[in-house]
Amino acid sequence: MTIEVNNESGTEVDEAEFAALARHVLDAMHVHPRTEVSIMMVTSDVMTDLHVRWMDEPGPTDVLSFPMDELRPGREGDMAGPGLLGDVVLCPDVAAAQARTAGHSMVEEMLLLTTHGILHLLGYDHAEPEEEKEMFALQRNLLLTFLASR
Repeated sequence: MTIEVNNESGTEVDEAEFAALARHVLDAMHVHPRTEVSIMMVTSDVMTDLHVRWMDEPGPTDVLSFPMDELRPGREGDMAGPGLLGDVVLCPDVAAAQARTAGHSMVEEMLLLTTHGILHLLGYDHAEPEEEKEMFALQRNLLLTFLASR
């Protein structure tokens, strides 16, 4: 698996932890080991530009996902083929504000957002209540199993 983590935000983070999380999520979702994914941390200004350009929404957001090959999760013993999964873009400034509201650390929030973003790359969504229930339960399970393994 090729997992590239680029931090252009100016906020110090342990890039290896985000790569390990992505590997955990992709393994758990039975994604081919030769799949590529990129995780990028950016400033509020850069995230605002991306949010306006791609979502037509004002201001910065916490996470954006840009799927490439439209890969989907595999099943145990039936792994999806390799490809370019896409990019997850995080904004530590927005994550820090959300973390304060939620009562946990910025890193925990960013790990949650990374998991969320990867699930979007794999085709999950939360536009409808049933989709939200499925995606958020999976997101929680993946993050908790990752944190328990650390």
